[in-house]
Amino acid sequence: MTSSVALGVARVVLHLPDSGSLKSKRQVVSGLLRRLRQELKVSAAEVGELDRWQLAEIAVATVSGDGRQADKVLAAALSYIEAHCDGARITDVSTELIQL
Repeated sequence: MTSSVALGVARVVLHLPDSGSLKSKRQVVSGLLRRLRQELKVSAAEVGELDRWQLAEIAVATVSGDGRQADKVLAAALSYIEAHCDGARITDVSTELIQL
């Protein structure tokens, strides 16, 4: 009997209008990523827009035996980002659920 594996990935682009330097951007982004990992038990990393002060692209990933659960975790992560992004604004989101 084979078991199902679901991989959920979300890509989120944030606009940080109050960021005046890469250092201030990194403080916001690294804190957000750390809290996502701790509280939601997901993998999270900054994956794009690394040299732009006011933009950040992050990815969040989860693995589950159930696609619905992976989808719920990604939805919770997006809600968490919206609520805890310290003045940043979500400008783009894409999600993908991969069944293996």
